[in-house]
Amino acid sequence: MQLPDFPWDSLAPAAARARAHPDGIVDLSVGTPVDPTPQVVQDALRAASDAHGYPQTWGTSDLREAVSGWFARRRGVPDVDPDGVLPTIGSKELVAWLPTLLGLGAGDLVVHPEVAYPTYDVGARIAGATPVPADGTAQLGPASSSGRVRLVWVNSPSNPTGRVLGRAHLAKVVAWARERGAVVASDECYAELGWDGEWADGGVPSLLDPQVCGGSHEGLLVVYSLSKQSSAAGYRAAFAAGDPRLVSRLLAVRKHAGMIVPWPVQRAMLAALGDDAHVAEQKELYRGRRGVLCAALLRAGLRIDDSQAGLYLWATRDEPAAATVDDLADLGILVAPGTFYGAAGARHVRVALTASDERVQAAAQRLATLTG
Repeated sequence: MQLPDFPWDSLAPAAARARAHPDGIVDLSVGTPVDPTPQVVQDALRAASDAHGYPQTWGTSDLREAVSGWFARRRGVPDVDPDGVLPTIGSKELVAWLPTLLGLGAGDLVVHPEVAYPTYDVGARIAGATPVPADGTAQLGPASSSGRVRLVWVNSPSNPTGRVLGRAHLAKVVAWARERGAVVASDECYAELGWDGEWADGGVPSLLDPQVCGGSHEGLLVVYSLSKQSSAAGYRAAFAAGDPRLVSRLLAVRKHAGMIVPWPVQRAMLAALGDDAHVAEQKELYRGRRGVLCAALLRAGLRIDDSQAGLYLWATRDEPAAATVDDLADLGILVAPGTFYGAAGARHVRVALTASDERVQAAAQRLATLTG
């Protein structure tokens, strides 16, 4: 198994320069939430702290029903079967292990977006399968008709670009994959953070939307995390939902492997999924920071592409990403180079909205020293 170098290690020199700024670093790179975890979630965790017994790998029935209710209330998906819900230890572990849990191996292809979260690629490699970056089925050539494509990842809103895939696009992916017996997995972790146009009011489509899947969840899985919407990255609280038969396959392996969400975290998830107020409050915090950073980047001569939703701005000065990273590091601002997300990101940087209001204002002031 050949894995790529961990990309964030290569950012260490730029991070050191940014930390040397007299007013300290403004870290807009990793995207770690900085706001307090909502009280309703913290209280639920504390109340469940007497966790002397083993939790259920599948999660309790009320948690799975809460996920189903959340889909109906927040995502326009009225028919998620609670038997097709599985809590996971954060979303990254499921992304990384899904090809293995599905039994993929040598000769199997895992398709993922060209500019993408690197764990889609890594997960394929862990299983011994072959990752294939492609934004359209026409790019796959003969492999698309040979039956070798076993898993197709879509990510909407995208990390890092913030692009949203519409229902018609998603429906075409579903139809194409079903013709070939492939699973479609949709990473929708940023779905509550829509900003522009039709996506502004929580209208980001889900793979499980009836208009996308024709009313059947066969062969489909959605991955979702509470890290962003509930400022709960440290809880490692996430879930998969979709085809009950697929979930049953994942569950069987996870029982043997001890891949279990801790009981207090399951209770915290239940509380978070039932409280929409804190999600709206968190979104407004990000909306304010996004407005400040958008204006500052544009004034500094950067262009912002896509970024209709999500936790990041996909920005460029039409130069190699490393040059932009270095110039911003000299200002004490650390961002992620687009090269972390594939060759197609070579001239962009990813700017996270996850810094305090004070640090975001500091970034804006420093960016004002650049000439547009």
